[in-house]
Amino acid sequence: MPKQHLSQSEPETPPPRPVLSDALPRFVLLERDVELEYRPQMLAALQRKVDAVAEAASVTAPLCPHCGQPMRCHDTRRVSWLARAGRLSASVSRYRCPPCRHECRPLLDLLEVEPGRISGALARLLALLATVAPYPLAARLAGLLLGVTISPMGIWRVAQRLGEAAARHTDALSRYHADSRSTGAPTQAAPAAVVLGVDGYRLGMQVRSKRRRRKQGETLSPLPPIEEGRFREVKTGVLLLPSERVETSPGRRSVVRRFLVTCLGDADAIFARLYAQLRELGWVGAHTMVVIVGDGAEWIWNRATMFVCRCEILDFWHALEHAWEFAHLRYGEGSAQADSWVHQIAEDLKAGKVQQVIARLKRVRPKTPELREPGFPREVPELTKSSSYPKTRRRRLPPSQGIGRSVLSKPAARSKGLWARF
Repeated sequence: MPKQHLSQSEPETPPPRPVLSDALPRFVLLERDVELEYRPQMLAALQRKVDAVAEAASVTAPLCPHCGQPMRCHDTRRVSWLARAGRLSASVSRYRCPPCRHECRPLLDLLEVEPGRISGALARLLALLATVAPYPLAARLAGLLLGVTISPMGIWRVAQRLGEAAARHTDALSRYHADSRSTGAPTQAAPAAVVLGVDGYRLGMQVRSKRRRRKQGETLSPLPPIEEGRFREVKTGVLLLPSERVETSPGRRSVVRRFLVTCLGDADAIFARLYAQLRELGWVGAHTMVVIVGDGAEWIWNRATMFVCRCEILDFWHALEHAWEFAHLRYGEGSAQADSWVHQIAEDLKAGKVQQVIARLKRVRPKTPELREPGFPREVPELTKSSSYPKTRRRRLPPSQGIGRSVLSKPAARSKGLWARF
């Protein structure tokens, strides 16, 4: 690669190449030495506090949450768990309700720890490392920053346990807000508009009856290809407020905050979770306009009718993607005519010439067997009564379902089966 010549004069001595050191700074090593020195005292003090809580919890027997009857102590066992200060233990009593057979361990529920597992602040710090770095790197960072020796699989287990807890909370929140007797957050300060972006993507599931393990450093063979039927769609929704978008540079805007909702379920499940999150935030009032951003998937638009005040936005780039697919089959791959055809559609949509685009699509005559197939191309929307792309930009709505692409505004009044094929 030729060297770039700078206008300013260079120094006689070339600058040294910067090198990142793998060693920890001296002060970090001093902090770790002090922490290791006083960790036994911290562990002993924490153990005394845990024993005090355990003694106070064993005074009274808990009541059954189902029938309200006092529960009986079934047995008491010594359990332990790992915290940042070290391994702690306590005598935990298990209570059982004779009529309904419900069991519980009040001390573990009170402390919110799991027997034999990493708990407390250490579990949350490790999960935080797992979210910002790959598992092997997160395990190395845990040793460097926290002084904890843990394997990448241990990091994975911690992240999985906290993820399961978050999923259970989301499910319970969805069931609560689905009940007509539930109470949401106050809506007096509900925003005038809220954006809801929905999308789905398929993940291959490796179904194995037994986990593979390395023996003496051997290299495992690649996993077999994923068969049909082992794919599951992960549906994700993003909630944000258009008023919280800031212009970081001319013509480019960023979101101050957004809320992510995801599930490994069907369309009804993701929309139930999105509605629950909207109610929990107090973002959906009687006059709140819900702006739904999506691609051509019918499962999104069929469930958009649950919002009375809504504005449906079709992803602009998604529509062009299928236009390219059609143009390649009609004019050929790499054809200049295909480039000109799609470019003209994009320019007309951006300029608001929706009727001209509709008329052009209606005049298209299929020439190949692929184009004559019913329903091809897939997910190309009918643009009748659509508002223009410039109007969408004037409303300062966020671009597309990925919060990074342009969109084409769709009207609120849509009915089932409004998707045309050409």
